[in-house]
Order: sequence, then C-alpha cells, then structure tokens
Amino acid sequence: MTLLDGKLLSENIKAEIAADVEHLRERGGKIPHLAAVLVGENAASQVYVNSKIKSCEQVGFKSTLIRRDADISENELLDIVQGLNNDPDVDGFIVQLPLPKHINEEKITLAIDHRKDVDGFHPINFGRMAQGLPAFLPATPYGIVETLRRYNIETAGKHCVVVGRSNIVGTPISILLSRKGYPGDCTVTLTHSRTKDLPGEVRRADIVVAAIGIPEFIKGDWVKEGAVVIDVGINRIPDATKKSGTRLVGDVDFEEVAPKCSHITPVPGGVGLMTVTALLLNTLKACRKEIYP
Repeated sequence: MTLLDGKLLSENIKAEIAADVEHLRERGGKIPHLAAVLVGENAASQVYVNSKIKSCEQVGFKSTLIRRDADISENELLDIVQGLNNDPDVDGFIVQLPLPKHINEEKITLAIDHRKDVDGFHPINFGRMAQGLPAFLPATPYGIVETLRRYNIETAGKHCVVVGRSNIVGTPISILLSRKGYPGDCTVTLTHSRTKDLPGEVRRADIVVAAIGIPEFIKGDWVKEGAVVIDVGINRIPDATKKSGTRLVGDVDFEEVAPKCSHITPVPGGVGLMTVTALLLNTLKACRKEIYP
C-alpha cells in the first residue's frame, strides 16, 4: 500500500511555483496577487483561509485578507466583490464559504469575475471545464487530478466510483476523470445518498473518490483489493485520548480500508493540502493570463 502524501506533493509544487515567481521578479514581471474574503467567525473557514495566506507567503505571492463581521449585508459583500473584480493588481480571489444564512451564496459566486475565479466555482469556468476548454478548475478536483498525475496512477479504462455529487467536488471530479486524456479516460459512476446498493457500487471501483461528508463512511468490505482510494472528507470526531478532545478523520474508515488498497490518501495530510496548492496554481495561471488572455 502506497500513501498518497499530499504534504510532500504540495511542498514540491510550492517549490516549483516559488521558482516561477522568482523568475517573474527577476524579469520585473507582475507578482501574482491572491485575495481572500472571510465573513464571520467560522473556525474551519478561518483555518482554511489562514492556510491559503501562509501558502501565498511561502511561494512569494502577494496576498490580501478582507475580514468582515457575520452581520455584513449582502449588498456590502457584493460591493467588496465588485471592488476586487475592478482591482487590476488582484489576479484572483476567493470568497470563503459557507456564508451567513442571510447571504445568497449563488448570487455572490455569480458576481465574481470568472477571469478571477481561482476557486473554479463560476458557471463559466464549470461549463468550460465540462466541454474540455481551458478553465480554472475547482481547487479540490484539481488537487485530486494533480495527485493522480504525479503518482503516475493509471486511469485509462479504469472504473471510478465517486461517492457524493456536490458541485464543489463530486460532480466536477466525475467530469474530469471521464474526459479524454491523462489523468482521465475513466468509466465513471457518480453515486450519492439515494444510490441503491451503494456498497455494491463501490466494490466495482478501481478508483474510489469519497466526498460525501460522513465520518468513516466507506468501510473495508466496500473496497476491492488493489483499489486506489481518494478520501476528500475532513470530519472532526470526539476522541478523549487527544488534548483537544477531537481528531480529524476522512469519509473512509482508514484502518479498515488502507490494507486493501494499492494507494490511499491520508486524512489529514492528503487532499486538503493539495486543494490549497491547486488554488496557488490557478492564481499563477490567472497572473499569466493563461486561461483568459
């Protein structure tokens, strides 16, 4: 069993990005600038955003963090988005989700200029991705694809079962892995909470992508010998042995599943770190005008 080490991969890719940024700096080129908007005091969101800002510093990007209280009005947030759209120095930006309940997340996402949508959530980027056109890929699926590529995991002709159909992970990774080329050319089954005989579907998979948001949902007897398992879940569960009283687990029961796998991502230390790295890759592409000249 090979551990798909997101920490090692992300460090390698960040080193590559840092070298690119240094070349830009030496030539007097524009330094990539990523901005993040954080609304409210959601603990997980604060961890994610801080990780993104720290990663920017590591690779030499400029970064801006805009924090607002949870009682900000929808119109005030739309004004911030418009300001970032119009700022020529900002190459890409994210509005960290989830947002407070009184704010329409869809309206905010649609307001982001698709040329600066480095999270890859805008329908224009999603549609271009689905048609195989250049696009900012959603960060988590992009991180998964890059993991498969860098570990040289064979995908052509393989049966991939995706568990979870969100617009952020499940649906886009099902599209990316079914596209022509590497990593792709999979036969993909997209499953979800209404799928009949879900364990039976997962047992057929050469590659499993677990993104259903339920702690340790995928069990050992669901997975066939030699499968590749990508665990997208990040769930906090009680653990009296830990100082914090909790620990992080994925959507896969790692202890049961890992011995059967050829490759598996750990939680933590797997897909989450690659998601942040994918965001940096998208920002570099935005700065270079690679997607939208």
